[in-house]
Amino acid sequence: MDNQVVLTAFLLTLLAGLSTGIGSLISLIAKHTNTNFLSFSLGLSAGVMIYVSFMEMLPKSLDMLSESFDGKTANLYMILALFGGIAFIALIDFLVPKSSNPHEMHSVEEMKNNKLRLKHTGIITALTIGIHNFPEGIATFMTALNSFEIAIPITVAIAIHNIPEGIAVAVPIYHATGNRKKAFWLSFLSGLAEPVGAIIAYLFLIRFWNPVLDALILAIISGVMIFISLDELLPSAEKYGKHHLSIIGLITGMVIMAISLYLFI
Repeated sequence: MDNQVVLTAFLLTLLAGLSTGIGSLISLIAKHTNTNFLSFSLGLSAGVMIYVSFMEMLPKSLDMLSESFDGKTANLYMILALFGGIAFIALIDFLVPKSSNPHEMHSVEEMKNNKLRLKHTGIITALTIGIHNFPEGIATFMTALNSFEIAIPITVAIAIHNIPEGIAVAVPIYHATGNRKKAFWLSFLSGLAEPVGAIIAYLFLIRFWNPVLDALILAIISGVMIFISLDELLPSAEKYGKHHLSIIGLITGMVIMAISLYLFI
C-alpha cells in the first residue's frame, strides 16, 4: 500500500482526535455554552455518518463481497459485519457507567454546580473518551485508506462529535482545580486515542489486507457510525437544543454528503 495514502489517513485521524482540544478551548474561553450551535452541529454530524453509511459504504461493501462470493452469501457477510460493528461499539458503551459516559452531556453551567465530583468526573471522562475514541480512530483510518473522498466528510463529522467531548473533560477539571492548562492538556490528550487506534489498525490489519477484509471493514465501520449517530449524536443534539434544530442539522448533513458523493465519487 502507498505510504503517502497511509500517512494521509493517519493525519486525518489525528486531526479528528485532536478536535477535543477545540472543545476544551471553547469551554475555557466561553462563559456560556452555545447549545443551539452544538445541537445543530451534532445533528449535522449524524446526518453525514448515516447517509454515507447507507448510501455509499454498505453498497460498496456488498459489491466488493459479491466479487468473491455468490449474491446471497455476500449479502449475509455484509449484514453480519454491519451488526458486528454495532455490537462492538454498543458493548463498549454498555461497559462505561452512565455517570462517567462522555456522551451523557451537560452544559458548562450545569457542570459548575456539582463541584464535589468535578475532578473525579473529569479524569474518568477523559479515560472513557479514550475508550470510545479508539474504534472511531480505526474507522477513520480504514475509511481513508479505502476512499479519501469519503474520509474527508467523515473526519469533519467525527471532529465535530469530539468537540463536546472536549468540553466534558475540560470543564470539570478546570472548575475543580482552577488550572486552565491542566484542563486543556488532559482534554487534548484524551483525543489521542484516535490516532492510537489508527496505529493499531495499521500494525495488525494492513498485513492481512485483501478485498474481502476491505469489504468487511467497510460494513463494520458503517455499523459503528450508525450506532454512534443514533445512540450518541442525535440524543445529545436533542438535549442541547430544540428538536427541530437537531433534525435540521441531520437533514443538512445528509444533503451535504449527498452533494459531495454526487460531485466527487
